[in-house]
Amino acid sequence: MPARKLYFESIRVGDELPALAKAPVDRVQLSRYAGASGDYNPVHVDELYAKSVGMPSVYAPGMLVMGMLGQLISDWARGGQLRRYNVRFIKMVWPGDTVVCKGRVSDRHGSGGRYFVEIDLWAENQKGELVMKGGSQIQLFYSLEDENRQRSGQSPIVVEVPRESLVVPAPATPDAAASAPPAAPERDRDEDEDDEEADEPRTGASSKKTAPREKPAAKTASLPAAKKAKK
Repeated sequence: MPARKLYFESIRVGDELPALAKAPVDRVQLSRYAGASGDYNPVHVDELYAKSVGMPSVYAPGMLVMGMLGQLISDWARGGQLRRYNVRFIKMVWPGDTVVCKGRVSDRHGSGGRYFVEIDLWAENQKGELVMKGGSQIQLFYSLEDENRQRSGQSPIVVEVPRESLVVPAPATPDAAASAPPAAPERDRDEDEDDEEADEPRTGASSKKTAPREKPAAKTASLPAAKKAKK
């Protein structure tokens, strides 16, 4: 029996995606990923080289973790279309680490028969430390009836859905701002990780051994092209 499809009418802002816990990363997986992706950077597969540039061991490519988050969103958005997917690499993933992928609906809106949901995505290691964060946009049919209509060549069901978001808008007027209670300050999770995030070393770096640095990684990746999500 095929998996049940996901429709826009059943989704609410704040809904959490079922967490996806991956098996602990090991060196065999890193070698297989290198062969599948064509990325043979020695810092991911050569233990001696990784130690020669100051790393305690080889570590997982960021794109491997990005693929894990991609599996989370594709498993959840059954029957939807992936319109946008982007991530930011936050912290290194080492052999033995368990990656847990999580997500939450942060926005939904629809107009002219097209319906979209925005998803906040992030991945944590077994210590609860943030290793990656990102987001995606999914386009969905409004309902099963809407899907059947469109697949039979009829016009879509049109329901105007104002944007609903987890982000609370600022007061529209000075009077409203004065009367509103002060909001609790929020810290971006990037700031919380400023002293812990890591940049990947460049190939051909100095062989002088140093303690590994866990500094913020400003690297981002995105997949702008629309893709059909797994059903």
